[in-house]
Amino acid sequence: MLTDIQIAQAAEPKKIAEVAKALGISEDHLEAYGQYKAKVDYNLLAEEAHEPGKLILVTAINPTPAGEGKTTTTVGLADALALRGKNVVVALREPSLGPVFGIKGGAAGGGYAQVIPMEDINLHFTGDFHAIGAANNLLAAMLDAHIQNGNELNIDVRRITWKRVVDMNDRQLRHIVDGLGGKAHGVPREDGFDITVASEVMAIFCLATSITDLKERLGRIVVGYTYDDEPVTAHDLQAEGAMCALLKDALKPNLVQTLEGNPAFVHGGPFANIAHGCNSIMATRMALALGDYCVTEAGFGADLGAEKFLDIKCRLAGLKPDAVVVVATVRALKNHGGVAKDDLNTENLEALKAGLPNLLQHVENITQVYQLPCVVAINAFPTDTKAELDLVEAECNKLGVDVALSEVWAKGGEGGLALADEVVRLCEEGDADGRSAATFEYSYDDDLSLTEKIEAIAKRVYHADGVVFEPAAVNEIAKLERLGFGAMPVCMAKTQYSFSDDAKKLGAPRDFQITVREVKVSAGAGFVVALTGSIMTMPGLGKTPAAQKIDVDETGKITGLF
Repeated sequence: MLTDIQIAQAAEPKKIAEVAKALGISEDHLEAYGQYKAKVDYNLLAEEAHEPGKLILVTAINPTPAGEGKTTTTVGLADALALRGKNVVVALREPSLGPVFGIKGGAAGGGYAQVIPMEDINLHFTGDFHAIGAANNLLAAMLDAHIQNGNELNIDVRRITWKRVVDMNDRQLRHIVDGLGGKAHGVPREDGFDITVASEVMAIFCLATSITDLKERLGRIVVGYTYDDEPVTAHDLQAEGAMCALLKDALKPNLVQTLEGNPAFVHGGPFANIAHGCNSIMATRMALALGDYCVTEAGFGADLGAEKFLDIKCRLAGLKPDAVVVVATVRALKNHGGVAKDDLNTENLEALKAGLPNLLQHVENITQVYQLPCVVAINAFPTDTKAELDLVEAECNKLGVDVALSEVWAKGGEGGLALADEVVRLCEEGDADGRSAATFEYSYDDDLSLTEKIEAIAKRVYHADGVVFEPAAVNEIAKLERLGFGAMPVCMAKTQYSFSDDAKKLGAPRDFQITVREVKVSAGAGFVVALTGSIMTMPGLGKTPAAQKIDVDETGKITGLF
C-alpha cells in the first residue's frame, strides 16, 4: 500500500496558472511560487463583483488516536462535487510545523483525497507562518525596547501579556526568564513563548478583511498594562505599520490543487483548541466568489472548531453555512466507547453503541443549537462491518439526519459521490425540518456578559452543568468589561479530546463543570479568550516525534511525511 506522500509524489499536477485560469483568475492577480503554487491578489475581491456560492462546513467528532479524516473528507467531497459537474473550491488551513514534526503529522488530507504539493504545504509553503512569527516578534522587540529606553508609557513589566512565538512544539520555552546579563541587555523579567498558531497575529491574519482592516486590528493588540491598570496597545508603540508591512504579501491567499486538479485555497492556520481554528476570511470569501460551492473545514471536533467557526468567524464575517458535514469513523466511535486502539479492528457493537453519543451530541448541536442542516459522513475503513455501519445510520436517522459512507481515502472523488449528492440536496433544499442557511442561529447573543457567553457555550455545546471561574478569571472578566471588551465573542481554549475540560472523559460526559482559570483579551482579533482546564499555548514533542522519520535524499526528495 502506498503512503500518503508516495501517492502525492506520483501525481501529475496541473500547472498552477492552468488551475487559476479555469477558476477565472487573471494573470494580473496571480503571483506564482514555482509551477504548482501561487498567491492570489486580494484586490481581486474588490475589483470584481461575484455572487457568493454555497458554503459547506466540514467538522467532526472529538478526535481520537484512531483518526477521523476530516481534511481527507473535505478534499474528497470537493472532488466528488466536481465529478457531479459543480464549480467547487476548497478552503483549508495551513499546517503548523509543530504537529507536522510532533505526533499529529501533516494536514493536507490523505490517500487519494489530498491537496498538493503535499510536502510544500506541510513545510515552509509560501512563508506565511514565518511572516506571522516575524510580525509577532517585532512587536515583542519594540515593547522591550520601549521599556529599556525610558518606558514613557509607564508599562508595568510584571503585567506584560505579549509573548514571542516559534512555530514548533518546544516545552522548554513555555516559562523563561529573559533580559539577563546586565543593564545593556534589557530588563530581566519572567516571560515565555507561544506556538505561532496560537499568536493573536495569526488570529488577526485569518479574520482580517483587507490590508487596512489588518493594520487597524494589529494596532488594537493589547500587549500589557500600565502601573495605572490601563491597557497598552501596539498602536501606542507605533508598531502596526511595520507589522503590516511584514504581512502584506502573506495576506494574499495561497492557491494549490487537489490530486484531481480542483482548486484549493490553503491560507492561515490557527489551532482550534487554543485559537479559533479556521482558515482566513480572505480565502473563504475568495473561494465563495469564484466557486458555486466552497468546502471548508474547522479544526478538531465540532465543540471547538465548528463552534468557533459559527460563533466567531461567521459572526465577524457575516457568513451563513448552507450545510454542515460531521465526520466520524466506526473505529473512533468504538474508542469513545472504551475500546483500546489495538482492538478497534474487531466488531464490537456494544462499544460502538457506548461511543455513539459523542457523534449524536455533535449532530444535535449543529441541528438544534445552530439550526443548520447536517449530514454524517462515515469515513470508511476495511474493518468496518455492515452491522456497525447499520447501527450508526439507524441512530443518526432517529435525529432526522442522513448518513453517507465516504470512501474518498481509497477512491478519491468517486468515493464521495453519495456524500456530495446529500450535501447538494441540503444546500439546495434544506433538511426535512426546514433548516437552512436562513435559519442559522448563534449559540449566544452579543448582548450577554462575558460570563454568560462562556456559560452558554459550556451548557449548550458541551452539556456541562455549569462553569467554575477561578478568582483570577473573575477579576479579569470584570476588568475587561470595564475597559469595553464585554461585547466581544468568546474563544474557548479547551482540550480537543473531550466535550469537557478533562481529556480522559470520552463519549458524551454528563455531571461535570468547566473550570475557567484565565481570561485574556485578543482585542485585535475581536474576541476574548477563556482558558479552561490545563490547556497550554505551547505544546511539547513526545518521546518519538514524527520528525525522527522525516528525511530527504540527495535528489531533494522528502520521505516520512504523512
